[in-house]
Amino acid sequence: MDFRFTPEEQAFRREVRAFLDAELPLDWEEQFGTESESDRAWEFSKSFCKKMAGRGWVGVAWPKEYGGQGRSHMEQLIFNEELSYRRAPIRPIYMSTDRVGPSIIIYGTEEQKKRFLPRFTAADCVFCQGFSEPGAGSDLASLQTRAVAEGDFFAVNGQKIYTSFAHRADYCILGTRTDPNAPKHRGITYFLMDMRLPGITVRLMDDMLGAPSFAELFLEDVRIPRRDMLGEENRGWYQMATTLDFERSGIGRVMDYYRTFEEVVQFAREQWAGRELSPPEAVLRNRLAEMALEFEVGRVFAYRVAWMQARGLVPNYEASMSKLFGDELAQRSTNTGMQVLGLYGQLLHGSRWTRLRGRVERSYLHAVSRTVAAGTSEVQRNIMATRGLGLPR
Repeated sequence: MDFRFTPEEQAFRREVRAFLDAELPLDWEEQFGTESESDRAWEFSKSFCKKMAGRGWVGVAWPKEYGGQGRSHMEQLIFNEELSYRRAPIRPIYMSTDRVGPSIIIYGTEEQKKRFLPRFTAADCVFCQGFSEPGAGSDLASLQTRAVAEGDFFAVNGQKIYTSFAHRADYCILGTRTDPNAPKHRGITYFLMDMRLPGITVRLMDDMLGAPSFAELFLEDVRIPRRDMLGEENRGWYQMATTLDFERSGIGRVMDYYRTFEEVVQFAREQWAGRELSPPEAVLRNRLAEMALEFEVGRVFAYRVAWMQARGLVPNYEASMSKLFGDELAQRSTNTGMQVLGLYGQLLHGSRWTRLRGRVERSYLHAVSRTVAAGTSEVQRNIMATRGLGLPR
């Protein structure tokens, strides 16, 4: 197999890097903080996304009739790889372009495509994801938020949890139960819910980093227009599964942590000389070498998903493989980073003694959620076993 990129793809990578060099300060996090920490950081992120939109780089691989550039899936992967490596602030668009837009392209009505997709490519519409509930996380098909048809509307009542950036969102992709008597995978309907509708209450929740990135959603007699239903009534599980497949794939799961790993390696080169280490230096060297190899494997898994998409195939268990490996690698690599830094690894950004700007500590805490969000590692292994290997349930 030839793993090299084409000259056109390499040229596009150089173009993306030049844009990032020009538009993204290396110390942007030092200046603004993260999007979950401050309004100033959120406004900077929106401004950066608008600059990408101005170049047509929001929805790079989408069809031109929907506002994209019609580029290849491999070019989309290259674009995402460079953004992730540079820690680009794309929270305002990541949900819209990563999972909602592709789902609308597949299942949406023409009216929905015309209403939403141009706003996505203009970086002008923020979505959140209302799937998980207090009693329905890994077993998502057990969700109980109820939607009752009332003519041209559905009256919705229920609760969602761990809804990232709900307080910033314009819309929410919402999973509801519309037929309580049907088998649990059959009676679900998927909506594109306007977050300005009456009856929606957002309650912020702190994550492990102490930042209010999560929220609970309380829905009380929220009337969602029927036109905002995505796909068929009572068949929303299939649209939700497609959205989750998009969420589970992507090079970002690997590259989000690769640059921090490189910084840990550089720290080790500079700090280990002449020191007595615990674990011993030879052990840490072997672990870092193993991590370097695993990051390359993770990239190849993501490349495989993009290769399949480029050929019109639908990655399913392949996306689960990429997610599982990338998320568990994130936890292994950040744990190794904490061992390399020793007690320095526990210091928060802002301490006079901190190393690497506290990134290792933040990455270590953030990695905990990676094997839970978008389906736990156990869910991914079940998908790989049943759909990939054909094993019985």
